[in-house]
Amino acid sequence: MTQRSDGADAPATVSTSEGVKQTPDRLRFDERKLDAYLATHLPGYAGPLIVKQFSGGQSNPTYLLETPGARYVLRRKPPGDLLPSAHAVEREHRIMTALHGAGFPAPRTYLLCEDADVIGSVFFVMEFIEGRIFWEARLPDTEPAERRAIYDAMIDTQAKLHSIDFESVGLADYGKHTDYIARQIGRWSKQYQAAETGEIRAMNDLIEWLPGAAPKDDSVSIVHGDFRLDNVIFASDRAEPLAVLDWELSTLGHPLADFTYFLMVWEFPPDVRGGLLGADFEALGIPTIEEAAARYGAQTGRGEIDNLDFYFAFNLFRMASILQGVYARSLQGNASSDQADAMGAQVKPLAEMAWRRAKQAGA
Repeated sequence: MTQRSDGADAPATVSTSEGVKQTPDRLRFDERKLDAYLATHLPGYAGPLIVKQFSGGQSNPTYLLETPGARYVLRRKPPGDLLPSAHAVEREHRIMTALHGAGFPAPRTYLLCEDADVIGSVFFVMEFIEGRIFWEARLPDTEPAERRAIYDAMIDTQAKLHSIDFESVGLADYGKHTDYIARQIGRWSKQYQAAETGEIRAMNDLIEWLPGAAPKDDSVSIVHGDFRLDNVIFASDRAEPLAVLDWELSTLGHPLADFTYFLMVWEFPPDVRGGLLGADFEALGIPTIEEAAARYGAQTGRGEIDNLDFYFAFNLFRMASILQGVYARSLQGNASSDQADAMGAQVKPLAEMAWRRAKQAGA
């Protein structure tokens, strides 16, 4: 067993048909009302409807919709008071629609409902994709050759995303074209401070240091914002990514910030998502962080990647801020996982890891 990103125990690999549960009371909605809405708005839909919630997913609750003839996935904003700009399922729907149309492995979307009266919040419906989700970075259920192929596919998929001409796919206004790092630092500093439940010195130090330490490189591309192994569905019989999930944090931004977020699992210990710290990479068949960076640099034409210490500090700070928000919502009773309290305990260690990286970068 391994720790999932939501803090619960799970097999290292699951099928997308698994990992569902009965919806807790705080996240239930009127299924008959949804059934009636889909019958009039979703072509080909025919009930009766069975709804179950997918396990995990800290931010936007996600549900499996089963009918006699088809399965769908519904993703919604959580109920309750929300932090400004958070839980933007409308943005998820928009970017997934654009990227799927461009041939990128994003799920097909079917509809967006902005009428909160239907289930209590804005939601969208997308296709259900059968495949494998890997929860543990060391991929214990696979052989070395497949591990290498899976990691190469992850790197290549992210490089493909960062190479898409965002203007040609209708996303020129999906975010600002400059100052991504500075804006992200400001955003997550404010989000953290709005959700703060106790003083963490390392977070305060990072909030003060990060703005003046950002590299001058102002590259811009589509960025996923949470690109990691368990946000990708792989084919059941091969190392092919069928769908990249969870686009809530996507925007136009700096590709290296996005890529080094993916690299953080190399820094995690084995009890955190089966992290790769201390791994025997040759025996496992998994690329080293240097090999991963070299492949990404070659795929994108960027070449050698500089300033990794800063980007690691930035991403660890950002993750700590996100988890603090999850913890704050759990105290209000509207977080989407019963394990949110446990995630609050990760904020301080992440902040301290970030501050150590900041010192390596010259803080």
